[in-house]
Amino acid sequence: MDGFKKRLSESVQLRLSVSLSLAILIVALLAGVFAFVSAFDEALEMQDNTLHQVAVLFERQQMTLAYPKPEGGIVGDDEESRVIVQYLGDGGRAAANVETGGPLPLPATLADGLSTLTVAGEPFRVLVRTLGSGARIAVAQETGARDKDARESAWRGLLPFLILFPVLLLVVADLLRKLFRPIAVLAAEIDQRSEQELHPIDENHVPAEVRPFVLAINRLLGRVAQSMDTQRRFVADAAHELRSPLTALSLQAERLAAAEMSGLARERLFVLRRGIERGKSLIDQLLALATAQANATRPSAPVSVHAVYRRVLEDLLPLAELKQIDIGVEGEEDARLALDEIDLLAVVKNLVDNAIRYTPAGGRVDLSVSREQGGALLQVKDSGPGIAVEERQRVFDPFYRSLGSQEVGSGLGLSIVKAIAERTGARIRLEYCDEMEQRGLCVSLWWPVAPA
Repeated sequence: MDGFKKRLSESVQLRLSVSLSLAILIVALLAGVFAFVSAFDEALEMQDNTLHQVAVLFERQQMTLAYPKPEGGIVGDDEESRVIVQYLGDGGRAAANVETGGPLPLPATLADGLSTLTVAGEPFRVLVRTLGSGARIAVAQETGARDKDARESAWRGLLPFLILFPVLLLVVADLLRKLFRPIAVLAAEIDQRSEQELHPIDENHVPAEVRPFVLAINRLLGRVAQSMDTQRRFVADAAHELRSPLTALSLQAERLAAAEMSGLARERLFVLRRGIERGKSLIDQLLALATAQANATRPSAPVSVHAVYRRVLEDLLPLAELKQIDIGVEGEEDARLALDEIDLLAVVKNLVDNAIRYTPAGGRVDLSVSREQGGALLQVKDSGPGIAVEERQRVFDPFYRSLGSQEVGSGLGLSIVKAIAERTGARIRLEYCDEMEQRGLCVSLWWPVAPA
């Protein structure tokens, strides 16, 4: 019961359903009682009218009365619903003939009109009428049969209410579900958006009562988008501003290296130059991340995956040779993707750079592309330590680096890959190359293939 009360307090649809159901139930009960009483009274009125018509027929046809003998019987005669016609002054002859339809012991002083009397222990409805000849007749019928017929007629009139009430509840429930469906569809649409999709919600197809809420969400999305754009511009501007001083420092370090100096000074100069190079690499990665997170999509033409692989290998082959890593492309199957070449180049380059950095000397890095589920599956595999299952979500966070890693890096490579994958609709998956030994990292990205 507490769970239902909680749902009732939290759900507008449920409160509306319960309120409408209770209102319909109350109205149906009142209408049913009114219909039953009206039908019951109308049936009694029709039976009174029948007594009146019998009296009029008796006078119009100038009938005479012959009372049945006690032993006589008529096939189909029903004692309960029998209509008895007699002269009002014949009540004294009713000693043994009431059961067979003989005269009733009615008082001769009864006034003309309808009345309800108890005769011989049974209630009767009696109509007294004075004929044109001066004689007075009584037309009577037991009220038990009349009430039974009236109740049956009233219940038949109430039957449509009993049938339509549950049907009406089902119709109301279905209408409420359909009326609230646009809200559920809108919620599902918003829930499917990625982090970068901050465009306004279309308020033209939502109910007027929900439109102010949607407009408020649109204004909030606009403020969030503006804040994110400001943040990205700040990162990009800061990186641009830092690039020039670091470039100047790098040139000064190169010039200083040509000068004569002691061994200790040259050793410290080497450390300084490595720090400057790491700073320049970090700035380049920050610029790449700001570009990858941009909402604007550049026009793209189908790009060959193998062509991008060749460019990346040309750039990173010296780094692989320095660690004596066997790096290459597996298979000859190529695929063309409807992506911007810069985006695909950034994804592959960051993945291969990470693979080379984290693969021990003498290891192996393989690149491949294949057709799968109507799209292209790109994979970069290495023989390094891999990434533990509990860390596979966190490695996509900016500046996050696995514990125990001795490699120097900015921690932005996989963040750039994830940002581009989300913006271009790719699916990314991390797993071990060797699940038994839990060694090696296999990064898989799936994109739809560009139409021919």
